[in-house]
Amino acid sequence: MASSNQPFILIVDDNATNLSVLSQALKAVGYKVRLAMDGEDALAQVERAHPELILLDIQMPQMDGFETCRRLQENPETKGITVIFMTALADTNTKVKGLSVGAVDYITKPFEQEEVLARVKIHWRLKQLTDSLEQQVEERAKALQEAQLQLIQSEKMSALGNLVAGVAHEINNPISCIVGNINFMENYMNDVLGAIDLYGKKFPHPGAEVEDALDAIDLNHLREDLPKLIRAMKAGGDRITTISQSLRTFSRGDSDRKQPFNLHDGIESTLMILGHRLKANEHRPAIEVIQDYGDLPPIECFSGLLNQVFMNILANAIDTCDEAAQQFSFDDLNAHRQKITIESTLTEQNAIEIRICDNGKGMSEAVKARVFDHLFTTKGVGKGTGLGLAIAHQIVVDKHGGSLEVQSELGQGTEFCIRLPIAG
Repeated sequence: MASSNQPFILIVDDNATNLSVLSQALKAVGYKVRLAMDGEDALAQVERAHPELILLDIQMPQMDGFETCRRLQENPETKGITVIFMTALADTNTKVKGLSVGAVDYITKPFEQEEVLARVKIHWRLKQLTDSLEQQVEERAKALQEAQLQLIQSEKMSALGNLVAGVAHEINNPISCIVGNINFMENYMNDVLGAIDLYGKKFPHPGAEVEDALDAIDLNHLREDLPKLIRAMKAGGDRITTISQSLRTFSRGDSDRKQPFNLHDGIESTLMILGHRLKANEHRPAIEVIQDYGDLPPIECFSGLLNQVFMNILANAIDTCDEAAQQFSFDDLNAHRQKITIESTLTEQNAIEIRICDNGKGMSEAVKARVFDHLFTTKGVGKGTGLGLAIAHQIVVDKHGGSLEVQSELGQGTEFCIRLPIAG
């Protein structure tokens, strides 16, 4: 491709004199020039190297200029080349036909060199302006697309964060009341049982009515079972407290600057929220989650955004397992247990790697090449927006200066690798 100051011009004419005159005139002012004697020769040269402009004669043997221009316009690779017709036919019908097949201008033969140079200069400048405008439009469209992703991500995280934080807040007070009073209840129970024991020592024969009542409540069984109930209530309360803490971790709001965060906390809170989807159902056994965590330092990051990355990737891994369940029998799935493996390591480059792998169906090369594209999805209508992984890539790369890569083969599963610098 010629530089912007020296455009490459192809002259197509079956008259050797015209070729020589035009070639010398254009070369004299700095243009790069190639010559073709007919339409077929022109198309062959264009296929080898695209010119910026073509000066194209209309009346040529075998393939005339109209057909040559039509073929150039049919090819997506060459339809953007500026074509100026050269002809002795100056009637209106000829001009209209030429413009209709894709030419931008006419030079009437016999031509004046000054006119040719002026028209070439004008159309070369117009092409430069058009290319510049197209580039600006493409850049603006990309900027708008990124802004749309940011807006969607922000609204999605805000709505999800508010919901999760609200649930955590609503369960926090009642569970605090329950957990806080279990110890008192246990003490009161011990006091009551102790008083009953003391009463039994002082009055070993309380009478038939009291003995019948004690037999009715099965005091010995109650004495054995009550501590078990207390321990079960404590365990349940602790579990709910853990869930509440995980919800608060996941919904943790981001400030306008990065803050230290333990990525393992974010992964665990995400797994907790997705826990119901990991359990066995009527279509497949439970998905096994294998966690192999390294010793990681806190990382300077926007924690809420990274939690969204973990959510998108892990949810996609679960979707892959659900899709596999539709293709195999339950017994086959039992024999080939579905797994999600999460590994974290500290690299020698002072960065953190999080690898999330599944043993699902994997991706084709075509899907893998587009997996982070805006609005690209392999899921059915209503099941995927094509935004999750695009947002995840933007968060990791643009917001944190890291990288998000995917490795996958059909039938071999998929691995997403998140690399993040420790310091913001």
